Amino acid sequence: MREKNLVTWSIMISGYGMHGRGVEMKCLMKPDHITFVSVLSACSHAGLIDEGWQCFNSMTTEFGIVAHSEHYACMVDLLGRAGQLEKAREFIEKMPIKPDCSVWGSLLGACRIHPDAKITELAATSLFELDPQNSGRYILLSNIYTSLGKIEEAHSIRVLMRKRGVKKIAGYTVIELNNKLYKFLVGDCSNPQSDLIYRELERLMDRIKEAGYVPNTNFALHDVEEETQVKSLYMHSEKLAIVFGLINTRPESTIRVHKNLRVCGDCHTATKFISKVTKRKIVMRDSHRFHHFSDGECSCGDYW
Repeated sequence: MREKNLVTWSIMISGYGMHGRGVEMKCLMKPDHITFVSVLSACSHAGLIDEGWQCFNSMTTEFGIVAHSEHYACMVDLLGRAGQLEKAREFIEKMPIKPDCSVWGSLLGACRIHPDAKITELAATSLFELDPQNSGRYILLSNIYTSLGKIEEAHSIRVLMRKRGVKKIAGYTVIELNNKLYKFLVGDCSNPQSDLIYRELERLMDRIKEAGYVPNTNFALHDVEEETQVKSLYMHSEKLAIVFGLINTRPESTIRVHKNLRVCGDCHTATKFISKVTKRKIVMRDSHRFHHFSDGECSCGDYW
C-alpha cells in the first residue's frame, strides 16, 4: 500500500488477534482508542496477561487515552480467560464507569471456561437487568449450570427464558463449495447427500474415538438418556458441514466452514481429532474468531 495509516494497522492487529497470532502484532504509528481495543482483544485471545496489563496502563500514562467500556470489557475477558475470576470481579468493582453488557458478558463468558457458581450468578443477574431479551445469555448460563452439575438450575433458566418470550437463535454452519453455499442445521437431512454424510459421520466418530475423543455431553440435550445425548452431539451442524466438506473436496485441500454462533465445545474438540485422523486442515470461523485446526491442534490453543 502507498499509505499505511492507523486504520490499516488497527485492522491488521484485529486480524492477528482473531486468528490467534497476538504475539506477532505490531503497530508503527501512535495508536488511538480503537487500536487499543484491537490490541487488548488480541492479548486476551492469546493469553498475554502481562502484555495486556502493560497496554491497558499505557493508554493513559503514555498516550492520554481515556478507557471506554470496550477496554474494560477486554480486560475482564483477559483476566477471565486466564481463570482469574476474582481479579476480574474486583476489577469491575473498581471501574470508574458503570459496567455495561459488554463487561458483564465478558465475565459470564469466562465462567463458561472456568465455571464458578457465585460469579456466574453475579454476572447473569446484572445481564438480565441490562439485557433481558438476549437469548445467548440464557443459553450460556444454562450450560454453565449444567457443567457445574446443577441440572435443576439449568432447567429453571430454560423455563425463565420461555416465560419471558425470549427465543433462541438457531445455530447453523455454512460451507462453500464450487461457488455455492450449503447450510446445515443440527440434525439436518435436507442435503441431497444426507445418507452418505451420516454414514461417513458414523465412521468418522468411531475413528476419532479410537484416537482418544470423548463426547462432552454438557453440550447435548439434557433431558434424555446418555446414549441419545451422544447421538445428538454427532448431529451438530459443525460436524455435518465438515463431513460434507471431507466427502466433496480433494484430500490435500483445506476445509473452511462458518458457524453463526460460538463453536460448540464438543465440536471444537472433535474437530481437532478429525484434523488429526484425516490429516486435513480445517478452518472454522465462528461468531468470535477463526480456529485453524491441523494435526490435532487448534490455533487458539484451546484458549477461546
